[in-house]
Amino acid sequence: MYVPLPYLETRRSVLLAAIAARSFGTLITALDGEIMISHLPFAVAGEAGAETLIAHLARSNPQWRAIAAGATALASFLLDDAYISPGWYPSKAETGRVVPTWNYVAVEARGPMALVETGPELLALVDKLTGRHESGREHPWSISDAPAEFTAALLNGIVGVCMTIEALTGAWKLDQKKRPEDRDGAARGLGAEGASLASLMRAGRAPAGDEAAA
Repeated sequence: MYVPLPYLETRRSVLLAAIAARSFGTLITALDGEIMISHLPFAVAGEAGAETLIAHLARSNPQWRAIAAGATALASFLLDDAYISPGWYPSKAETGRVVPTWNYVAVEARGPMALVETGPELLALVDKLTGRHESGREHPWSISDAPAEFTAALLNGIVGVCMTIEALTGAWKLDQKKRPEDRDGAARGLGAEGASLASLMRAGRAPAGDEAAA
């Protein structure tokens, strides 16, 4: 992912928190010139400093076979984005030398991937995924709520995937290269339209976290 320096975010804790908050991402693999893409819900698992991304693919999806064959992989997450009108910049009235742009927050994770196919390990992976997405609900659903034989049959139709996160890159493109008054004008414009990116525009960077680079 190309990220100009003013927009680059490398703090591992910030990037992992962003992935955990968004969850839904794109798994991209490349093998022998063939690129495959799947849109998947992910969860962050593992101990601090040795985190992994877990998800699962349908067994009918050939991407898992590419992973088994050693495909290189990355997972991409678009957290938020919005069109920025030049009409929001005070510079428009002063000089007219402004154009539209698109601001966004995105994270890319890279690392080796492994498959999870055995019954107990696959069940544990799906249980972690479900627990992540059911957390916070008043009555969270659990895999144990379904009949065991029903769950076992469904597990036969999927393959778990696990990425060891070796590198993380974040892009927080929030008009940092603009004058403060133009950035504020864009934030007000987004806020008036109810865009969630407005709060990050006002901050101008990712929330504070540790300074450890991925």
